[in-house]
This record gives sequence, structure tokens and C-alpha cells, in this order.
Amino acid sequence: MKRLLFLPALCAAILGVSWGAYRAALPAEPELSRFVPSGPLLYLRAGNFSSLLSDWDGSEEKTTWVKSKNYDQFSNSRLLLRLKDAGTEFSSAAGLPADAKLLQQVAGKQTAFALYDIGKLQFLYITRASSDFSGSTLWQTRAKFESRFAGGVNFYYRKDPDSEREVAFATTGDYVLLATRLDLMVGALELIAQGKGHSIEEDAWWLRATSVSGAPGDLRMILNLEKIVPSPYFRSYWVPRNVTEMKQYSSAISDLTRAGSEYREERTLFRKTRAPSDGAAGPGASAVADLLRLAPKDGGFYAATADPTPGYCLELFARKLLATHEGPAAPQKTAPQVQLGNGDVGAASDLERRIDQPLAKNTGTADNRSALQDLFLSNRVLAELHVHGTDRDPAGVFVRIHSGVAFLSEAPWDERKVQNALVEFVRPEFTTGQLGLGWKSVAGYSVLDGLWPLAVAVRGKYLIVSNDPAILASMLEGLNKKTDVTPANFDATFRHRREQENFVVLTKMLDRETGQTGGGVPEFFSENIASLSFALKSVVSEKITIRDSGDRQTQTVVYAWAR
Repeated sequence: MKRLLFLPALCAAILGVSWGAYRAALPAEPELSRFVPSGPLLYLRAGNFSSLLSDWDGSEEKTTWVKSKNYDQFSNSRLLLRLKDAGTEFSSAAGLPADAKLLQQVAGKQTAFALYDIGKLQFLYITRASSDFSGSTLWQTRAKFESRFAGGVNFYYRKDPDSEREVAFATTGDYVLLATRLDLMVGALELIAQGKGHSIEEDAWWLRATSVSGAPGDLRMILNLEKIVPSPYFRSYWVPRNVTEMKQYSSAISDLTRAGSEYREERTLFRKTRAPSDGAAGPGASAVADLLRLAPKDGGFYAATADPTPGYCLELFARKLLATHEGPAAPQKTAPQVQLGNGDVGAASDLERRIDQPLAKNTGTADNRSALQDLFLSNRVLAELHVHGTDRDPAGVFVRIHSGVAFLSEAPWDERKVQNALVEFVRPEFTTGQLGLGWKSVAGYSVLDGLWPLAVAVRGKYLIVSNDPAILASMLEGLNKKTDVTPANFDATFRHRREQENFVVLTKMLDRETGQTGGGVPEFFSENIASLSFALKSVVSEKITIRDSGDRQTQTVVYAWAR
């Protein structure tokens, strides 16, 4: 009986090993990029597009996003209306709706999308079909198309006479192709048939971007920035508005990999010319790794930057710690009321006073900034770290923002000069004399003896300043820890789950302060911006690390999900 049971198991094992050897001997499936004609601005590659689309359609994030005020506002935006117009023109040319149903029918496994023109939305789409494409709506309407021939394959082409939009599709082997330009379809089919033509893999920007990349992630994006950045569409719709900064790069590649509760994005941006940089192993980058010890584990946000300029350090003080209130007051939309007094009409000197400009906010003149500025000019700062956290007042009404800043310099700081410079800087905001600007020692650091809770600690080359003594004490504890972080030019973490509730309360206060409420229009901060936080409520935290090696910049972004 044991022998009888052994024989089927042995046969199954032999068959399994044989099948595995057969599969290993098969040639690897070619990357779809070799079938994409030269010249696109952007290339997207999905390992399994059908699976990604299915995950998105069934996600809680999509459901929340579609129901959000932010989506309502986006639906009426100029960008989406232009995309809808393009979709309508595509539908007219194809003779069927360009909707989610069509997308699901043409979504296969390994997929490539190449965009050639942003304004005209000219693209090529290639996918390995995961189901029988002959049952799709597009295939069923092929009789409405002209039959063309390229690369030994019949394909179908149609052009709308009004919009001049082109649509072409084809199947060859297990490939499904869709294009909005005739020459793109012809070029792709000839490349698949190993005919004449140049693929994207021969483009210089592509070769540079892929030369240092590893295996593709679940989703890969490669950008020809030399063509994208000058585009007027990029300048108009690029949300971060950092076009000037992006001009230094020629190409970029980004891989997104999903692994359980973590999404990891690996980006590399390639410069046109090599930048003078110490690289990730320079003293500034090493100082960033050192300062990260000081970031409180329960803080809401921290960011560390290598080699900050003296001007940046000064503004960091002014904006994060020493300014009593940020920015100008909300503009008044009504004329001022006339105040009838005792008949005084002013003096002759008032004729020189400008009435067509707002009064400048007194955040420090050149005189009271000079001492603090001299500190940063005389002692080079290798890296800075700033941390933030929020809490609610005992009544639960107001959100208080607590901040701390740490600087690591080449030489030790002079504590007396630091204290004098800080006093000189804040005096115009707080007092006309010295009231509340004396220093008192508390548990190893110094605090002002007035109402403003400014605390400072000097530990050799480390200078730490905070508007919350508790944060400063927490940062000082970090000096006793060892760092296991690798050097980087920038490192930041935002703990979304910790800050979300206070963030929503704060956005409601901002809307009331700026007069954005009412009128049937969604409130900008508390409904548009906050709804994005609601849609991504499962994101626990986001971390970004940037390293610079002169000719390129690498960025690692990690999203932690509560899943």
C-alpha cells in the first residue's frame, strides 16, 4: 500500500520539476518598451494593469474621493473639463463611449502607455490581454473603422472629420494596441514584427534614465523632462509650481512597489549638467543623519536639510519660532468707515505717506536681525532640523502648533551671543524695553522670563531652540542616542494619522479667518484640502529621503498604510 501511494507522488514530483524546467527554458517575455516608437514625453509601465485597476475600483479611497467636496470642485475645474472635451472627441472618433467600461475591457497584464503630445493627448497603449478581446465593445464595432495593414497585421483606423481626432486599434498575438495617431500604430506594429523603425529604447533620455534602474516596480514612470518642462501645459497644471527648479533635469524615472502595508516609491532625477555637490557622504549629509536623533518619536512632522544657507536659517527662525503671527491680515473688501473727530486733519509730513500700499508687518528690521544673521554667517551650519507637533487647548477649541529647530555647525556656538541675538531679534515684537526678555535656567536649558515660551539650549556644535520647553527637552534626550540612519541631503516624515484630527480643526479656523465660508462654494481648507486627508485616512505616515550625487538626485518615498 505504501508503494502504491509513493508512485503517484513520485510521478507528480517528476512532472512538477519537468514543467518548472520547461518554463525556465522559455525565453523571457520582451518588455513592451521595445515596441514603442521613439519620441514620447512620458512612458508608463504596469506589471499588471488589470489588477491595479481592480484594486483601485474596489478601494475605500476611491469611494471616499468620489463623494468628497474636493472631487466636486475638481469636476468643475478647467483641467478636467478640457479632459472631458478630449474624451468626447475620442468617443466621436471611436464611435463608442470612452468610459470606465472600455478601460476595463482593454486593461491587460503587462501594459505600456506612451504620451506623445500633452495638449492633443496623442498616445500609444499596448497591453498583454488577460481575456478574450474579441468580446469587447471596441472589437464589436470594428466594422465602423477602415481596415489598414502594417507589420503583417490588419488594424482598424477611424478619423473624426470635425475634431480631426484619430483612433486606431489592433490585435497581434496576445497584444492589444490602441493609438490616437495613425503613425504611432503603424510604428508599433512594425516594431513588433521586427521591421524598420526606432523604438523608445534608442532615445538618449530613455537610455540614461534606465541605465541605473533595477527591476521595474508595480508601476514605473519615465519622463523626458527636457520636453515636458517647457510645455505651457506643464507650467499651467503642474501643482507644485516649481518649474524653475525642474529645469535643471533632463529625465527622471520612478518605480512604485506595493508590499503589504507599505508603498515604496524610488525616484531618480538626472541633471543636465553635474551640480557641485559633496554627495550623500559629504559633511552636510552626515550631519542630517546625526540630527535625526533629535526628532521626537511622537512628533507630527520633522524635516532635516543639509547645508542650509545663512538666509534660510534666519528665515527658519523668523517663520517657525519668533514671529508672533504669520502673514498679512485678510484684505478688507469694504471701504473704511469715516471717523469724525475733533477736526484734526494730520500734518504736512503725512503727504509723504503711501496710501496705496499695505503697512509693512514688523517682523524684524535689518538692525534687529543683524546679530542673528552674523551668527549664521560666522559659523557654517552643516544641517538643520525642524520639528512640529500640534495639540488642543483644554477646552478643545484651539489648535496649538509647537515647533523646535536644531542646528549642527562646524564650530561650537557661543551661548551668550546666541541669547543676545535672539533677544535683539524678538524685542520689536514683544516690548519697547527689556520686560520679559531676560533668560532663566531651567533643567539644563534657558527660557525667557516673560509670557513667550522661547527656550534655547547650546551643546557644543548643537544649537536647539523651541517655542515649547517640552519639545526642547525631548530633542535634548536624542543627543544621548546613537544614529543608525545613512547620510542624506534631506529627510522628512509626516505622521498623518497623529495630526489628522487637529489638522481638520485648524482648517475650519483658517476658513473662518480668511472669510472663505458660505456662498454654496466648498470651503477651501476645511472641505477641499481636508477632504483629501479624509480620502487618504488609511495613510499612517509618509517619509521621504533625498540623496544627491552631483549628476543625479535619488528620492525614496515610503507610505505606511493601516492595512
